[in-house]
Amino acid sequence: MTLHIIDWIIIISFLLLILGIGLSFTKQAGKNVESFFLGGRNLPWWIAGTSMVATTFAVDTPLLITELVAHNGISGNWLWWNGLIGGMLATFFFAKLWRKANIITDIELT
Repeated sequence: MTLHIIDWIIIISFLLLILGIGLSFTKQAGKNVESFFLGGRNLPWWIAGTSMVATTFAVDTPLLITELVAHNGISGNWLWWNGLIGGMLATFFFAKLWRKANIITDIELT
């Protein structure tokens, strides 16, 4: 596989964009723990909820889905699709409640 100049331009542009976003928020995030983890509690509830759901899709998620399909066939997808439904509920229901509880992490809620 050979990368063409347009491929390199897209890759480098993406990396510079991510670096720029990170550098622009460095000062604000360094103020205290709430600023680092919660954006100073200035995020709308739906962004915080979307972030909660997004953090569940880590490197282990594709491995789990592959295993589910390997053991259960294509019907194994229903297991993780139900998880997506739960994730959407977390976004639109629990995010507001978490904000009211004035907590930072899952452990504090537990």
